[in-house]
Amino acid sequence: MQLLKRHRTVGVKVGHVQVGGGAPIVVQSMTMTDTADARSTAQQCIELAEAGSEMVRITVNVMEAAAAVPEIKQRMLDAGCTAPLIGDFHYNGHLLLTKYPDCARALDKYRINPGNVGTGKRRDEQFSTICKVAVDHAKPVRIGVNGGSLNQELVVAKMQENTDGDLGKSSEDIINECMVLSAIESTALAIESGLRTDQIIISCKTSRPRDLIAVYRALARQTEQPLHLGLTEAGMGTKGLVWSSAAMGVLLSEGIGDTIRVSLTPRPNGDRREEVYAACELLQSLALRAFSPSVTACPGCGRTTSSTFQELAERIQDYIREMMPTWKTTHQGVETMTLAVMGCIVNGPGESKAANIGISLPGTGEEPSCPVFIDGKHAMTLHGTYDELAAEFQRLVDDYVEHNYARR
Repeated sequence: MQLLKRHRTVGVKVGHVQVGGGAPIVVQSMTMTDTADARSTAQQCIELAEAGSEMVRITVNVMEAAAAVPEIKQRMLDAGCTAPLIGDFHYNGHLLLTKYPDCARALDKYRINPGNVGTGKRRDEQFSTICKVAVDHAKPVRIGVNGGSLNQELVVAKMQENTDGDLGKSSEDIINECMVLSAIESTALAIESGLRTDQIIISCKTSRPRDLIAVYRALARQTEQPLHLGLTEAGMGTKGLVWSSAAMGVLLSEGIGDTIRVSLTPRPNGDRREEVYAACELLQSLALRAFSPSVTACPGCGRTTSSTFQELAERIQDYIREMMPTWKTTHQGVETMTLAVMGCIVNGPGESKAANIGISLPGTGEEPSCPVFIDGKHAMTLHGTYDELAAEFQRLVDDYVEHNYARR
């Protein structure tokens, strides 16, 4: 298959972030706090941004949420967080944005779901109202079509057309076709309502990887608008990670996608930042972006009955995540650093030599010594307890960052 251009021709500015038009692919995420609680929502926005989310979306569903948006934005700015703030609107966005102009001004982008702005003639009128607010405040919009909230009038019409014409299309094919058609028609209406092409981003999200791939391939052929990519309702844990990566990895490798979100369902009281880490790792695995030093670690086998290498790999990974908000502002290029924490002699020395800093821990029955390699050369051999090894290896990482990445 011929690869498409890496980015859409059209570029859109969202706050200070460029989307499309040759810009790097942007990571975004969404809070799960009650937006009306400005303090907790702003705090989660800040945490997501520090984890690597370059834009953060909040739901704006009720009057109290709309009223809280200016305070959320100000709290973010007061904390030094400049990540663009996106408002997610369904059903009543036309009312909230017109009734709360301070909310409209504070947001950096509006997300509109064409399937959830009304029915019949009112749908177009209310969609147009949101677009005109965006025009008045010079804000971009994302026209975000979702498989689970698609315009049912359009679906019914296309189903009937399929039956009457004996076209032989499956229901999945028709839904996918309707999603793309809804996005393209809504983009035309947005432009008719006064928005410029450089104010419009498009998405068409489904919850099934094969459908997502088909929809975005079709969408990419029909528009040059920047595309936001994501498998919606991906699910929890391993399932959500695998399904999202399977779908988005294919599309990203074909040059499709200008912003991405990995929509993971968190465990109860889980860490919302996991979806940000996943999105960053996905882009980094495809060599499309570099966000954080990568840690190579072996999966373990009968040669690694000790858990030391697992504990050290986890400790170093956590340490890197803790330090990155500081490092990325103080040390240019640190996100390209590579580390290896290996568990035995089979692949340990080789992988350690291939990393900027690597340690090969002793496997079962091996001599209790830990050779450390820095930039491919054996630098030293460590001995001692786990805590001593971990502290020394962490010190070596700090030293490498300080001496190999220029201070900003």
